[in-house]
Amino acid sequence: MALTIQTMVKDGQQYMQTWPMQQQLYAMFPECRVISATKFSIKVMPAMAVLTVAVLVNLQGYEKLPQALAAGALFLSLPVQGLMWLGHRSNQILPPSLKSWYLDIHHKMQMQGCALQSPKAKPKYNELAKLLKTAFDELDKAFTKRWF
Repeated sequence: MALTIQTMVKDGQQYMQTWPMQQQLYAMFPECRVISATKFSIKVMPAMAVLTVAVLVNLQGYEKLPQALAAGALFLSLPVQGLMWLGHRSNQILPPSLKSWYLDIHHKMQMQGCALQSPKAKPKYNELAKLLKTAFDELDKAFTKRWF
């Protein structure tokens, strides 16, 4: 399924809000690090882009304006790249090892009485994020500690 850039960015924003930022997940998934870097770049890169263009034009003159604008555009593109990666990742189907882990967690959460939708036949990373968020939000730390 081909996704547009706009859809990938939108999916990335939703995935970034859904993924649980728990210490136990940092070693297992790159999402935690990508989300942290993307959130940081959303805050910092617009100012860095303006500062870069201003400094380069001030030091090099207006004849280097195209290069300064290209450097500024590079800084502005970094948050979009992070959101696109997250959007692409959220729509990928889980590999078999993670699928079995997803089904195991889903089954154990249902045994604990959590109200969940039925598990998907081909779960994606987005479904895993929702399941993990529900697990960390609703279950106690002693129960979730056994998974990690």
